[in-house]
Amino acid sequence: MSFWEYLSQQWLDIGVMFVQHAEVVLIAVGIASVIGIGLGIAVEGHERLSRGALSLTGTMLTLPSFALFGLLIPILGLGLPPTIVTLVLYAIFPILRNTVTGLASVPFAVEDAAMGMGLSRSARMRLVRLPMAWPVIITGIRVATVMTVAIAAIAAAVSGPGLGELIFSGLARIGGASALNEVLAGTVGVAVLALAFDLLFVVIRRLTTSRGLT
Repeated sequence: MSFWEYLSQQWLDIGVMFVQHAEVVLIAVGIASVIGIGLGIAVEGHERLSRGALSLTGTMLTLPSFALFGLLIPILGLGLPPTIVTLVLYAIFPILRNTVTGLASVPFAVEDAAMGMGLSRSARMRLVRLPMAWPVIITGIRVATVMTVAIAAIAAAVSGPGLGELIFSGLARIGGASALNEVLAGTVGVAVLALAFDLLFVVIRRLTTSRGLT
């Protein structure tokens, strides 16, 4: 059976897995964005705290994802919980790093002018600093999303949803009927989803960034 014949017969199942994969990634990145941006705002301006937070979250990227999924099984079991937790842990660092970098790049003269207008610290953060840092922040979210799409495929090892199921199933039956097609379908699906998210965030960045900053 050719790859195209396989797709024509299994497109519905593959489509369901594609949507599940996208949903898991969006949930994880959404949670990681809240944590990363919130933590970035909290530690910004405190050099030691910033270094500590970045070092701690950056350490997560050094851990093999397969091993981290396995370590969470005794705590969270199988399926969605370990998948979400692992993806969140991996996605926080690029978002936090870009939040800290973006806020630090806001010119002091701009904030000084905002202070002169009588804006409080929280108002300056909400109305001046975050909007100016947003292009850098959303780039971090974009990087985290594309990275998470790939890592989410490995979640099939702990019965997580998504296209990884095709990849692992095909590899387990390599040499059997349609095994290679399953692996190829899962791999291509992950690549297409990563590209789609990447393009989506390019559009979001353009639509949500002030014209004066583009």
